[in-house]
Amino acid sequence: MATVIGLCLRVKLKHYFPPHFKVDIKVSPGSHANEESVNKQLNDKERVAAALENPNLRQLVDECLYSNEL
Repeated sequence: MATVIGLCLRVKLKHYFPPHFKVDIKVSPGSHANEESVNKQLNDKERVAAALENPNLRQLVDECLYSNEL
């Protein structure tokens, strides 16, 4: 779940900031059993691009970003 939340944050921030800004997403230290792995996945351009090519995952991210629910 942390990777999906992080992916949503990354896409949202990339949408609002100019391309020359570098976005790093990291989980809080000690908050996840695979913290290092999650951080690596969320900050690797190729892994993020591959994840967003998955139609199911892309739909989940879009729902997260464009949902009216809080």
